[in-house]
Amino acid sequence: MRVFTSVVEASSFVAAADSLGMSKAAVSRYVSELEQRLGVRLLHRTTRRLSLTPEGEVFLSRCRDILSSIEASEAEISTRSLSVSGLLKVSVPVSFGIRHLAPLWPEFLALHPQLKLDVQLADRVIDLVDEGFDMAIRIARLADSSLISRQIAGTRLVLCAAPDYLQRKGTPLHPRDLAAHDVVGYSLLATGDQWQFVGPDGPVSVKVRPRLWSNNGDSCIAASVQGAGIQLQPTFLIAEELRRGELVEILPQFQAVTLGIYAVYPTRKFVLPKVRALVEFLDARLREAPWGYL
Repeated sequence: MRVFTSVVEASSFVAAADSLGMSKAAVSRYVSELEQRLGVRLLHRTTRRLSLTPEGEVFLSRCRDILSSIEASEAEISTRSLSVSGLLKVSVPVSFGIRHLAPLWPEFLALHPQLKLDVQLADRVIDLVDEGFDMAIRIARLADSSLISRQIAGTRLVLCAAPDYLQRKGTPLHPRDLAAHDVVGYSLLATGDQWQFVGPDGPVSVKVRPRLWSNNGDSCIAASVQGAGIQLQPTFLIAEELRRGELVEILPQFQAVTLGIYAVYPTRKFVLPKVRALVEFLDARLREAPWGYL
């Protein structure tokens, strides 16, 4: 329909092809196929000029109405998408979401009165597209994927235990000593029970055998604070416990993994304003977090 109306308005297949960025052959083919589909001739063609048939005049009027409606619909949707409004569905890790993101949501909503926020807490890796999420927060050494990511903060894993436990069981002098200690394990750790460090002499990998493990970091921390054993947890979870002395860092000369905290979303080409607004907001609030690389 657009090709047909362009030909009529330009009174030329060549001029219409130039305006559409198409070849003359492609324009001619579109019009011919349109006539074949309708079973009528829309244009009289001569070497000097083009003119509409009676059927072409009726069809041109209808085409203009339809194309105008399409353009109006596209303009309406584009205008709506330019505003930070509607429902924003976000997936966030459980403990991080409760401790560090929940206090920020009221401020973000106050900045965007037309926005509604659906925050789903889960420590599993969800499929953004299949499960209908606009965005997710992930804490990881992010693997290659089709998703677009932006790092908004960072954290590192720290080996730590309660002072009471260390008084009873002694302090390990090397990561290999962990084999003789009680360990509280986070069952969703990417490396599982294989804990990895970089020490003065290079990388060290240790197989631990937890007596207690959980899929929630806060549960691990609560147990470790009560003397259940040594744990490996991110600074964003244990910063306060370290500051209060409820936990103490062990073997600081052996650095564990550093993790990025990422905002991930499905595509770079059509980033919704509501997604962009949340990414910018979290980047501003979290990048200088005191627990970042404690």
